[in-house]
Amino acid sequence: MLYAPPWDSPKLEAFVEQCIQDKVVLVCVVGPDCRRVEDVIDELVVGLGDDSSRFINTTSHPNESIEDVRCFADAWFLDVDTTLPVQLVTL
Repeated sequence: MLYAPPWDSPKLEAFVEQCIQDKVVLVCVVGPDCRRVEDVIDELVVGLGDDSSRFINTTSHPNESIEDVRCFADAWFLDVDTTLPVQLVTL
């Protein structure tokens, strides 16, 4: 889960690249302007569209509590064998 930074934050690109390197499969964006931040993340992931290995599922959650979004993210992984916890990241 990402607590939305400003959509034009220079930290956002580095965050996305680290997520790709870490093989993150889901980024849930919460907070102000989360829809725009989700769109920017999608654009950063796709890039030129010539690298099919760059993929992250993204969701935005305007007007939802962090706890509700955490429950959503936890449910996403119910059928996946993972011990990685859902984390809240603030840039």
